[in-house]
Amino acid sequence: MASIGKDILKASKLLKSGNIVAIPTETVYGLAGNALRDDIVVKIFKAKNRPAFDPLICHISSLEKMAQYVLDIPSEVETLASAFWPGPLTVLLPKKPLIPSLTTSGLDEVAFRIPNHQLTLELLSTLDFPLAAPSANPFGYISPTTAKHVQDQLRDQVPYILDGGDCEVGIESTIIGFVNGQPTVYRLGGKRIEEIEALIGPVKVHLNQSSNPTAPGMLKSHYAPKKPVLIGNIPELIKEHSDQHIGVISYIDHFPGVDPARQMALSQNRDLNEAARNLFSALRKLDDLPVDIILTEHFPDEGLGKAINDRLTRASAH
Repeated sequence: MASIGKDILKASKLLKSGNIVAIPTETVYGLAGNALRDDIVVKIFKAKNRPAFDPLICHISSLEKMAQYVLDIPSEVETLASAFWPGPLTVLLPKKPLIPSLTTSGLDEVAFRIPNHQLTLELLSTLDFPLAAPSANPFGYISPTTAKHVQDQLRDQVPYILDGGDCEVGIESTIIGFVNGQPTVYRLGGKRIEEIEALIGPVKVHLNQSSNPTAPGMLKSHYAPKKPVLIGNIPELIKEHSDQHIGVISYIDHFPGVDPARQMALSQNRDLNEAARNLFSALRKLDDLPVDIILTEHFPDEGLGKAINDRLTRASAH
């Protein structure tokens, strides 16, 4: 069983010696290792049972350090980094040969971000290499937002979990790249599109849902509990599935006829940021309860509601 603690020096020593470590970020916990070494990246894929065609995000402590590993930094990235880093935004840029093809799943571009978590920023400052760090969970399952989630899921697959408390954002970063100079969002996440467009103008949204992703987190079935997830009108779904043990995830409402202990309203205050922060925990709680099916609804399609709807759609895909 992985040990949990707040010892940055211990985490740093493990990473420098070729181990993988779970780290906290403001989005979700990541399973981290040296992004420049194939043998360590293999450990990440193996621990997660993650297919090698799904690329990894690299974490770095500064824009200046990132410049060592990418061919070019567009002015739009400098603008976004100045406004949003550290924070839940990932940029996809052409890579230098220093970044192994395994880290990018054979793609010519690499994903980078600066996480907004003090413990992990301090950890990164002790390292002379970026950390490849996908979410610290078995591939395709609900992303972890506490150290205990990581321990419960990965058990002895990782020697140490750096405990940074509950994740403040609770869903993964937004990913943006550039296609012939056109800013393109590949994954909806913790940074709202409206905030991005306010700085660099209109962006294209390209949410690939195939087995051939061009950026991390784009597979059709992802972030999923073991229980089936259905999205729609919750009262109608409750009637249709009255013969089953039902769990419910809603924005603000509770519903008669369903055990209150099996209902998760993500934000009584109609706050989409709060709802996003609570999403993965709610999915995990219901997945651990004796329910047959999880019913949910479409959230307001604005701000982080877009990212919530994206995660729920992928959770329901299987």
